[in-house]
Amino acid sequence: MTEKPYEDIPGTFVFDADRSREGYWLNQFCISLRLEKNRQAFRDDPEAHMSRFAMSEEQKQAVRDRDWNRLLELGGNIYYTSKLAAFDGIVFQDLAAMMSHMSRDDYRKMMVDGGRPIEGNRYKSEWEKK
Repeated sequence: MTEKPYEDIPGTFVFDADRSREGYWLNQFCISLRLEKNRQAFRDDPEAHMSRFAMSEEQKQAVRDRDWNRLLELGGNIYYTSKLAAFDGIVFQDLAAMMSHMSRDDYRKMMVDGGRPIEGNRYKSEWEKK
């Protein structure tokens, strides 16, 4: 992927056309889990079910590791990857907390209080200046 101005935003991976193309099969795998027959197939033999989709080995490893942020970095769409979390019994609020490296209660409090502070979170390049 080419460098884009919004790559300087910390803590997020913008789901753009390039990331969409990269994550197509990963997202197809994740959305397959909306159907019980596919959830059962994944329970029975995770590797066989994943092999039905032309994911990269990195994507498969991120699925195996349940590396939620890496899934997004590799083209996963949060709405699709949340199907994998739901498969594991993880509710969206807990998933967001995990991805933010926070406890559920701390994440909830931060969001109720208005979200992340702007200071120090605008641009990655600001971190290098400090």
